[in-house]
Amino acid sequence: MVDITSATDASSTVVQPHTRNRTAELKRLMAERILVLDGAYGTALQGYQLDESAYRGDRFAEHDLPLKGNHDVLCMTKPEVVQEVHAKYLAAGADIICTNSFNATWVAQTDFGLQEHCFELNEASARIARELADQYHSESKPRFVAGSIGPTNRTASLSPDVNQPGYRNIYFDELVAAYTEATRGLVAGGADILLIETVFDTLNAKAAIFAAKAVNRELSDPLPIIISGTITDASGRTLSGQTAEAFLYSIEHADPLAVGLNCALGAEQLRPYVGELAKLCQSGVSVHPNAGLPDAFGEYTQSPEQMAEIIGDFAAQGWLNIIGGCCGTTPEHIKAIADAVANHAPRKVTAASITSSVKRGLRLAGLEPLNLNADSLFTNVGERTNVTGSARFARLIRENKYDDALEVARQQVANGAQIIDVNMDEGMLDGAQAMVTFLNLIASEPDIARVPIMIDSSKWEIIEAGLKCVQGKAVVNSISLKEGEAVFIDAASKCLSYGAAMVVMAFDENGQADTLQRKTEICERSYRILTEVVGVNPTDIIFDPNIFAIGTGIDEHRNYAVDFIESIRWLHANLPGVSTSGGLSNVSFAFRGNNPVREAIHSVFLYHAVQAGFSMGIVNAGQLGIYADLPEDLREAAEDLVLNRREDATERLLDLAEKLASETDPHASNASAQKQIAEWRSLPVAKRLEHALVKGIADHVVADTEEARLHSDHPLAVIEGPLMDGMGVVGDLFGSGKMFLPQVVKSARVMKQAVAHLVPFIEEEKAKNPERANSSKGKIVLATVKGDVHDIGKNIVGVVLQCNNYDVIDLGVMVPTEKILETAIAEEADIIGLSGLITPSLDEMVGVAQEMQRRNLNIPLMIGGATTSKAHTAAKICPQYANRATVYVPDASRAVNVASQLLGSDEQYQRYAQSLRDEYQLISERVAARREKRAFLDLNATRANPFIWDWHNYTPPTPKQPGVFTCEPTLRELVPYIDWTPFFMTWQLSGRYPKILEDEVVGETATQLFADAQARLEWLIEDGRLSARGAFGLWPANRSLDCSDDIDIFTDVDRTEVLYRLHHLRQQAPKPDDLSPNFCLSDFIAPPGYEDFIGGFAVTSGARIDEVLAHFPDDDYNQIMIKALADRLAEAFAEYLHHKVRTEAWGYAPNESLTDEELIKERYQGIRPAPGYPSCPEHSEKETLFRLLDAESRCGMHLTEHYAMTPAAAVSGWYFSHPESQYFNVGKIAPDQLASYASRKGIDAATATRLLQASLPD
Repeated sequence: MVDITSATDASSTVVQPHTRNRTAELKRLMAERILVLDGAYGTALQGYQLDESAYRGDRFAEHDLPLKGNHDVLCMTKPEVVQEVHAKYLAAGADIICTNSFNATWVAQTDFGLQEHCFELNEASARIARELADQYHSESKPRFVAGSIGPTNRTASLSPDVNQPGYRNIYFDELVAAYTEATRGLVAGGADILLIETVFDTLNAKAAIFAAKAVNRELSDPLPIIISGTITDASGRTLSGQTAEAFLYSIEHADPLAVGLNCALGAEQLRPYVGELAKLCQSGVSVHPNAGLPDAFGEYTQSPEQMAEIIGDFAAQGWLNIIGGCCGTTPEHIKAIADAVANHAPRKVTAASITSSVKRGLRLAGLEPLNLNADSLFTNVGERTNVTGSARFARLIRENKYDDALEVARQQVANGAQIIDVNMDEGMLDGAQAMVTFLNLIASEPDIARVPIMIDSSKWEIIEAGLKCVQGKAVVNSISLKEGEAVFIDAASKCLSYGAAMVVMAFDENGQADTLQRKTEICERSYRILTEVVGVNPTDIIFDPNIFAIGTGIDEHRNYAVDFIESIRWLHANLPGVSTSGGLSNVSFAFRGNNPVREAIHSVFLYHAVQAGFSMGIVNAGQLGIYADLPEDLREAAEDLVLNRREDATERLLDLAEKLASETDPHASNASAQKQIAEWRSLPVAKRLEHALVKGIADHVVADTEEARLHSDHPLAVIEGPLMDGMGVVGDLFGSGKMFLPQVVKSARVMKQAVAHLVPFIEEEKAKNPERANSSKGKIVLATVKGDVHDIGKNIVGVVLQCNNYDVIDLGVMVPTEKILETAIAEEADIIGLSGLITPSLDEMVGVAQEMQRRNLNIPLMIGGATTSKAHTAAKICPQYANRATVYVPDASRAVNVASQLLGSDEQYQRYAQSLRDEYQLISERVAARREKRAFLDLNATRANPFIWDWHNYTPPTPKQPGVFTCEPTLRELVPYIDWTPFFMTWQLSGRYPKILEDEVVGETATQLFADAQARLEWLIEDGRLSARGAFGLWPANRSLDCSDDIDIFTDVDRTEVLYRLHHLRQQAPKPDDLSPNFCLSDFIAPPGYEDFIGGFAVTSGARIDEVLAHFPDDDYNQIMIKALADRLAEAFAEYLHHKVRTEAWGYAPNESLTDEELIKERYQGIRPAPGYPSCPEHSEKETLFRLLDAESRCGMHLTEHYAMTPAAAVSGWYFSHPESQYFNVGKIAPDQLASYASRKGIDAATATRLLQASLPD
């Protein structure tokens, strides 16, 4: 790593080449018109097709590392090219041009070995831009230079290693040093603005702000700051997980000239977030989007006219102050944008005032925003992640059980805490290190990190260590006047620099305030210093007027609660903008050990404090009673104590607590449950059947059905009447989200039993009265298409449709087109439904649609399955079949509504079909509009930008047991490796295990489902027919000499004869930072000359599953349950075997000691990518893997013609041991890589196109 001190000291004297009041001038211009920023530099510079020698120039002709692709160095080696790009943007109408310094920090330049030249790179980039801006400058159109400060290629909030979520490869102080050096260079070169852009990790941006503000303090004319974040996808979040609003709150302390968004998304996709910022920002709004966005088919760019049209609408909405372009934009885009906004007024920026700040209130942020103002309810601060307040949490931290400690935090959030208070002040701890470790781990847990953090310590070094870890807007707890004004001002200034709100204690040089007068005096003095001397926004001040214990028996303590409550009332009335806080547990400390009394005191105290304006409290969110729910006598006694209404309040409260305890009966009777059973069994038979269907109770259904038959005119009336009425209730409950899929499947099981009892009577009735033969809503043929063996999702859809009185003909899996259509014709089907899980199934569905059109069928088509999408359906399947509607059905819950629309009245169908045509046509047009261009790097360029590793100083591990081996563990051995979360997803229950079992909405259903799963799993283990069989192999391997994207597997360790060659694909899309590697799996295997190895595996837990399923021929619930469990066991087998390979067979991690949860989260060294998945998306490579393993004979596993594995409960893949190996998404590839792949694999272009269809842009 570069010496940070020397890198910073080398340019520690900041010299501004000229001074002018840029901020005032820019604000004036922003009030007059929308200013235009320039466009992309990477796109422009790549267009010159400069070779390695051009990037090196004379200056770096002998440099050790390649420099091609390092655009920043061109400011030193090819300045005329950079000048020409600037000139084009200025000529296009740009008011502001950016320096070519996006990656000019030592963090990013270390990859090129230029870390010692960063000051010079920044200074040169600013000087070049300055000269061009001055040439174009005029009084009527001033030009400005924005110093571009990029995010670096490392993240301070995220770990680069999924197995070590608390690890960081860059820290706040290192980033500050890097950004300080860069900022000084930009200032020295003549920049007018500091542009901190493409912020994908807000903690990196906060380090840049910290550096920029520090440099600005040295200048006579501080530079204005613009900050631009990056929303990475449709989730509306940055890469590090923040929403746009949370991002804004986290960086507002920079007092920016403008806040905006750039990169990753096109203008249309940024629309909602730009509109959101325009409403929330107190500064200007800046936007520079990409020229389009890759869609599901890989199309990327928009034309200048298309982009300008969208931007023009932004301007018309009054959202913009500064507008420009990012990736893919050109001078032509900038000219079109400048013309589009020229006649629109800029967004009005109103200077912040005390009044406006008070109105908006305190704004905090974790991954999500938290707004607190006068209208907000009381804010709950979780207290259990505090080593001084929770013995359990302290023990977990001391014992380094951080995963368990995270569960404490997670439980606090789940119980309603809106802020998490973290305290590590314990004598036996390294408090600063514990704080850093815990906060870094919290950052990896979105369900915790979504709320703001309160960093709680009496030691400033611990507080500051925490502030350097938190990307959101945190709260410091606390600062005070205890050590005098100088220390107070210094601490408050630092809080301001880190962008934190602050809890201010009522504590001065004379001690803690314990009376109303002292509380108000100290808080008022603190307020004046903070707002008038330090410049703190009053909304960032949270006063804690000290909650002291009451009920101690000491007279001086009796009015403590009243004084606190009255001080709260005074603070909110007299100090505008402030919030108030306190530690609630203190008030009841005298009653420790008596939880009922403490909870009553907390509830009463909190009720009255909130009435006075109390904003937030540090409370245990899971142990807080409700004021109105307290027994009246207990509430009255607690109020007597809290409000100091009686001298004997303490004694009366204790007496009452003892009385209440003696009246509590800890034993609950099951009498009520028995009573409920008796009650529903006494209902009329129709209601009994309804109850049985809704509750999934099969015990009495045959008897009740027979009773209903005897009271009906004919057996079909039982189905049409009480049974369908009951299933109607089930459907209504399911549709409204009050009933969930496992319950629906159980209902279907009861329904089938009832219908099965009626079938003989119905058949007899049919012979007598044929007109009563059919009462269903319609007949639907379902099939998993040819080559695909996955059917759980299809089966669930079938169950849901049957529950709603549709006849379903399920043809099973791997069904050829001919059989699907012949069945549909023969059965006079009303709808055909196609399902598929693997990507080749998409082509099969297109083929079915084409054949339906060729045969001139007139049957609606439903499309579903994991790989399908609305975009693919609209653009690929619909155009092939025009006779009737083709509909994408995302999940089982939508199937009934779609079917009812398709089979409704002709008028209803036509209306629905037209709406589908309009929607799908719009999707197809959007796809077509983006097909003109797509940004791909040349294949040779991507191969020149691989993952780099120092193989000379690394020895790949040698397997202890090379060769191929068979593995047959018992199912019980696999159980600890099961990841249950996907199991619940199979049943369309959303949530993470085990938290889902306590979910307010689906928890009860999930718990019952889990109990059923455990029982069925135990049955499967005891039954013995479902077994696990697998094989793995470890072979000598090297990256191929013929092509670096391939891997050669050798017959033996001599490496003289290639046994098989594995073919892989390389990422071909340009990287946003121009520095990240274009990954290929072969990068993680050593080149020739080094002794490396690769592994492979294939496992199944589905052998003989058909025999097991045969026990439940008409029981959908158990059929789906067994298949879902078999899938989970197969995945568990893959994890089990990988663990055995790492620790024993390959043995590169012999001392690995991970919990079951850590294993499930893959927190280990090495990866096991599977053919057909994002890192190696081409399925046919499974053929080579199966040959290497002899998987058919060893495991009983086979491949279909489309390379799906049978049995379906199966997993296969490769083993890589490299310590930096990682999963990635190859994404879309260009024609040159398609041609290369075909050539390397020895197949024709058509076959390669078919195999790689999902990886091609169209």
